[in-house]
Amino acid sequence: MQKHAISNILRIDSSTQTEGSISRRLGDEVIRRLRQENPFAQVRQIDLAQGASHIDATWVAANLTRAEERDAGARIRLAESDAAIADLRAADAVVVTAPIYNFSIPSTLKAWIDLVCRAGLTFRYTEAGPQGLLSDRPVYLAMASGGVPFGSAADFASTYLRQVFHFIGIDDVRLVGAEGVARGSDAAVQTALAQLDAWLPHQPHHSEDRQHVHTR
Repeated sequence: MQKHAISNILRIDSSTQTEGSISRRLGDEVIRRLRQENPFAQVRQIDLAQGASHIDATWVAANLTRAEERDAGARIRLAESDAAIADLRAADAVVVTAPIYNFSIPSTLKAWIDLVCRAGLTFRYTEAGPQGLLSDRPVYLAMASGGVPFGSAADFASTYLRQVFHFIGIDDVRLVGAEGVARGSDAAVQTALAQLDAWLPHQPHHSEDRQHVHTR
């Protein structure tokens, strides 16, 4: 059960499939259960299938320039990153939906990660090593794998996402994984939902549930 009220939920979708995606289907259920416990929660949805900016030399140069010395062009180049970090900071809970593509995550999700992992904003370097700057909050990884076992040596997706969130200060990462969907999705989805029951017990649908979703 939730230990604190959730007002803002950030949802990041990364499957190239906008219809029929199992990871998105799992994400829908995570959101539904979160909002049953927090009916007035706002959902900020970012669909990376619509495109994501990859960092390049101009982005790196802008990021390495001191904030007070950045010109208008540099500020514009970092604007998407600034917005992504603001979304993440404002979220009381995060839902990331992702399939495993060739043992790892979609490139668009990696692009989003590159935008939010910024020294001085989401992590900092110390004598003891990197330190995350974000406060802990639940992150649900709604994932689908055709055949790669989650947590195995071949899984460079869920383990990588756990490391990324740990790196920026978030350790409460909860995997809701449908494994082996290439052999049949129904059983895999049911197993994933059973995992979700540990954090968000199933409740019947209610038609009066409000939907407050903002997309970008």
